[in-house]
This record gives sequence, structure tokens and C-alpha cells, in this order.
Amino acid sequence: MLTRLASLALERRRLVLTLAVLGFVLITALCAPVMGMLSAGGYDDPKSESTLAATSLRERFNAGDPNFILLATPDRPVDDPAAVEAGRALTAKLKGEDGVASVTSYWDEGTSPDLRSEDGRSALVLARLSGDESAVEKAAKRIAPQVTGEQGSLSVKSGGAAEFNRQANDRVGVDLTKAEGIAVPITLVLLVVVFGSGIAALLPLAVAGMSVVGSLAVLRVIAEFTPVSVFATNLTTALGLGLAIDYSLFIVSRYRQERALGRETAVALRASLVTSGRTVLFSSLTVLLSLCALLVFPLYYLRSFAYAGIGVVVFAMIGSLVVLPALLAAIGPRIDRFDPLAKVRGRRAERAAANPGHGVWHRLATAVMKRPWPVLVVVVLGLAVLVLPFARASFGLPDDRALPKDMTAAQVGSAIRDDFPALAGQGLQVTLTGARPDTYQLGSYAEQLSKVPGVARVDTATGSYRSGRQSAPAVPGAEAMFTKDGDAWLSLTSNAEAYSRSGQDMVTDVRAITPPAGATARTAGPAAAYSDTLDSLWSALPYAALIIAVTTFVLLFLFTGSVLIPVKAIVLNLLSLTATFGAMVYVFQDGHLKWLVGDFTDTGQIDVTMPILMFCVIFGLSMDYEVFLLSRIREEYDRTGDNRTAVAAGLESTGSLISAAAGLMAIFFIALISVGFTPVKVLGLGTALAIVTDAVIIRGLLVPAFMRLAGRANWWAPGPLRRLYERLGFRHDEHPAPEEAALQPAAR
Repeated sequence: MLTRLASLALERRRLVLTLAVLGFVLITALCAPVMGMLSAGGYDDPKSESTLAATSLRERFNAGDPNFILLATPDRPVDDPAAVEAGRALTAKLKGEDGVASVTSYWDEGTSPDLRSEDGRSALVLARLSGDESAVEKAAKRIAPQVTGEQGSLSVKSGGAAEFNRQANDRVGVDLTKAEGIAVPITLVLLVVVFGSGIAALLPLAVAGMSVVGSLAVLRVIAEFTPVSVFATNLTTALGLGLAIDYSLFIVSRYRQERALGRETAVALRASLVTSGRTVLFSSLTVLLSLCALLVFPLYYLRSFAYAGIGVVVFAMIGSLVVLPALLAAIGPRIDRFDPLAKVRGRRAERAAANPGHGVWHRLATAVMKRPWPVLVVVVLGLAVLVLPFARASFGLPDDRALPKDMTAAQVGSAIRDDFPALAGQGLQVTLTGARPDTYQLGSYAEQLSKVPGVARVDTATGSYRSGRQSAPAVPGAEAMFTKDGDAWLSLTSNAEAYSRSGQDMVTDVRAITPPAGATARTAGPAAAYSDTLDSLWSALPYAALIIAVTTFVLLFLFTGSVLIPVKAIVLNLLSLTATFGAMVYVFQDGHLKWLVGDFTDTGQIDVTMPILMFCVIFGLSMDYEVFLLSRIREEYDRTGDNRTAVAAGLESTGSLISAAAGLMAIFFIALISVGFTPVKVLGLGTALAIVTDAVIIRGLLVPAFMRLAGRANWWAPGPLRRLYERLGFRHDEHPAPEEAALQPAAR
């Protein structure tokens, strides 16, 4: 197949390049509106109890948590007649907006005093916008400018879940553009240095353009059928350019080596695709299957990263194996033009030719293999120290504190926690369906709920309850907590923080109470949603890990014919990953090194989805470098039969390529640290650290040490598996002889 692709690139290069340009233009037009179709939500399991309860509240009772909150600060106390008049005008204005299902204001008659700040200088207006996450976000974007800023004598700021999603979406889009503006110029300069000429440096940009635009087009199409998270675009650019650089660098490097042996363009290109092209194909499959593991999670936030990543990998593979060879065929011997460091490279090449086997990576591999045990012990202990903080990891979901402090959603959230303590806990709602409870049954159930630790008050259609007793009659309008067919719901005011251990215990205790006979109880609210999210993640995680482990083992076995090397790769990658997770806990949970990553609000927790996302993404990228290195080691081993020589030669030929590719990819992920949204900072720093650690520490030190200790056992497999590899596996000595290649059709 790869030989046929090489022939296609040589014989039909103009057609290939013309179709690539036309496809790029059409796909660019297709993906143009993609950002307006994406959402900032996606953290809930659509089949969970909390989601079903929230849907029932919205559709059957026209009720639910307020998701749009206005913090109004008058120029006088909130009970001053002028402030009351302005507050009622603001409330009426909000009620008149389309998409607003309900509004509760401090300035409404009979409203709870909890909506007034402790110092009496500000008050809240709580609204619930109707529709799903996408509709709510669009409504917030339309309504917020109309009811914020100076509203008469009030200074008004907007917050709540709807504004958190909208503002996070807008801020990430702006910050991502700035991050790309920082990373792209640096990358362009380094591409010239790494690829050795101005012409060659443009090649990965062509592949990257295809992969990024193609991935956005995939998101555009998928968004027509299912929600897609806007944060998936953070992965698109960084991963697209990173894989384009990896694959292009590997193929172009091999192509240059073949040219240096005096072979013509046609011969060199075929040899490059048969060897390095095969490696790129295997690498693409490993990254692709690692990202596919994200599809087992029900949260569309995580699934969106799978959609984006799969699109990037597929288009990067097509660009590298189809478009890049056509470009190389068209460029031919001109690939080395416009090299500002030509003289430096020439002197370096002369020294390398005079002293073969004395490169930096060759010397490193040789030194490690002389003392493998000390290297192995010291490096593993060092990584273990980084792992330790992960043992105390505390997880949560992003809220307003993940935004920069200058965003109004963050300011409103902070004000609620500081000045409105009765609202800071975030309550629960319990729906009862299937049988209408009578007044006694409903009251008895409410009394039991009010005794749960963390529950401050329970409101029902028949009355309010505190600490196991009725404290007040039903508030006006409470009859809406019943439907005509008998379904009911109860509102639980809580003083427990939703993502805390006490909040989770409260949800467990509430769900453990038996509902009235014949009724089915479901619990909604932030704490319940978080509990269900955790259950969904932990339930799916073993399947994701199994998918990655099995596919990695199978692919690496087919690539190497060994059963030991795949196990080694999985173990070393897990060690590197957990060390990265430990570093993220130290920085973002404990609040250290803010001078390095920029200011953020440390909540004592990290986003629970980040370790899972990073596990799948980084594992795939680690296998990317593993395949590159093993391809050369196996090729040398098949040629010489000497394990030490093969490891040293393999690291010498790929070490500089892997470290350069890792550095270039890390630049884009490091640039994500400048994004103001904290989970994106975590993704950027964690992925960059893992990439560099893998390329330098794992590939440069642990792999040579391990392979030296294993010796010939590196390539061992039981008889049946060895025969399977001989039938289905890939051979690393496949290389067209110059005479045979010369007889094949030449480039036109």
C-alpha cells in the first residue's frame, strides 16, 4: 500500500496537490461557523438520575435551579425606596426577556431575605433560562447586555451557570487566539532550525493546516447531531500541528538520508514511505485508538475531545502519507534551499562522518547501558517523588472560580460565597413520580429529609421543614410543586458545598431515604450531578484503560514481534503519566508556582475530567514516540542481531528527531497556559510536561536501561505468537533495493 502511495505521489503529484488544495478550501468553508455551534458544558451524564430529575423539573414543573443570576448594587442601601424602585424595574425588565422561564428577586413581595447581602449593600435577582445547555447559553448571550451595567441607580453584574458557560466560551476563544499568536511565530523560527531549510519548514505547516481544518470540519458535522464542547478546539490546534511536525519530520529525515546515499527522488521517496511511512501509519493507529477510549465516557465534554482528536489524527495521517510525498516529489532536490544554518550543519555533518557513532544520543545510550541499574533506580525514584502529591488529589468540576477574577461570573460567584451565606451551599431538588403522596406522607418524607446532615430546610407544597419539624406553612405559589397527575417535587436548601465530601455524603443520605409508597424519587442539583458524574467516570474508566492497554499491546506486538516491549511501554508510560498528575496536584490543587502558570483561584481541587483526558491524550502521544524509536531499533536489530548496537543506533538516529518534535509540540501546549480558564491551563502544562518527560527521560534513559537489562528477551515471544507475528506482523527490513526501485516508473 505504501509503495503504491509513493507511486501515486510521484506519477500524479499535480493531481494530488490540486485535489488537496480544493479539498482544503471546501473544508475551510464547511467549518467556518463551527465556533458558534459549540457549547461550554457537557459535564453531566444524560442518563443519570440527576439529569433525569432536572429534565422532569424543567418540563413538568417549570422549575429548577436558577442558572442566570444578577448581582445588583445600588448607590444606597437596598431597602431605600429609590433602590427598591430600580430593583423592581430591573426585575420586570428581566421577566420580559424571551427565554426567561422564571424570576425571583429580592425586591419582590414575600421573597426570602436570603437574597439580601449581610451588609445590606447588594441584592440578588435569580432567573432560570429555559432550554438545553446550548439554548441557555445563547439566551444568556442575548440577555446579559440588556440587564447588566448601569441600570438606573443599580450597578449590575451577571453570573450563574449560564453566564459561567458563556463567559468561559468567549474567554477561551479570545485567549486561544492570543496563545496561537505567541506559539506560531516561535514555532516557525524553530521549524527552519529543526527541518534544516525554509522550504522543508513549510511542509509540516501544510500537513498541519489539513489536520486542523479537517478536525474542525468533523466537529462541525458532529455538532449537527449531538452537543460538542468548545474546549475540544484547544486540542485541535496543538495536536494538529504537533502530529504534523512529528510525522513530517520523520518522513523528511528518512527522505534526506536516502538522498544522501546518492539515490534519486523516486527511489528515496519509496524507501522513505516503506520504512518511515509504515512507522507513521502505526503511530497514527496508536494515537487514534488511545483517543477512541474517550468515547466510552457518557460526558459529551470528554467525547468531544475524542471527536476532535480522531479528526486530527486521520487528517494528519492522510496529509503525511499522501500530500507530503506529493510535495516532496514536486520539490525534489530543492528541499534544502534557504537554510540560514547551512555552514553550521555542513561542519556538523563532516564531524559526524569522521566520527560515526559518537553523537550525543549515541553516547547517552552507551553510557546508560554501561550502568543500567543505577540509572533505572535513580530515575524511577525521581519520578516516584513526583507521583506522591497525586495520592492526596481532591476532585471537583469547574465552576466560576475557574474563570479569571475580572470576569463578572467569577465576581458574582465570589460575592455569593462571601455575602450570601444561605445561598452558598447550593441545594437539591427531589422529584416524586408515579403516585401522588397525601399530605401526611409528603410531610413525613420532608421531615426525614430535613434531618439529613447538610440539609438546612425542606420546602414542599404543604409546608417548610427544619430539623425534623414543620417550621412554616407553605409559601404562596407552592401548589405549583404538584402537577395535575400527582407528581411532586421538594426543594432542599443546603449548607454543604456541592463538591465537598460532606456534599457527597448528603446526596447519599438523601437518596437512601425511602420515598412515599408507590413513588419514585430522583435527586437533582449540583451536588447530585457531581455525584452522578463521578459514578459515570469511575464506571467507564476501567473500560477506557482496558481499550488502551489491549490495543497498545496488540499494535506494538505486531510492530515488534515482542511481548515484553509492549508491557514495558505500558508500565513506563503509566509511571510518566502519574508523575505528571502529581505535578498538576502540586501546582493547581495546592496553589504553588503561580508565577509560572499565571494567577488562578486555587480551590483545593482539580477538575476530575482532566486526569482522564490527559491519560488518553498523553498515552497516545507517548506511543507515538515509542513507535518512532522502536522502528529504528528493530530495523538495526534485524540487520545486526546485536541488542546493544541496535539500541544505541536507534536512539542516535531518532533521539534528536523525537526531542525536536516533542519540543515543538510542547510549545503549543505551553502556550495554553496563557488561557485564563483554569482547566485549559492544567491541560496545557500537564501535556507539555508529559511530552518533554517522555521524550527526554523515558526515551533517553529508561528505555535504553530496560532494553539493556532485558537483552535478547526484548524480542522474545511464545511460539504461537511468534508464528502469528511472522504471518501478520510488519517486517523492519523491508527496503526496496536501489536497482529495483530504479526500474519502477519515475516521477514525471
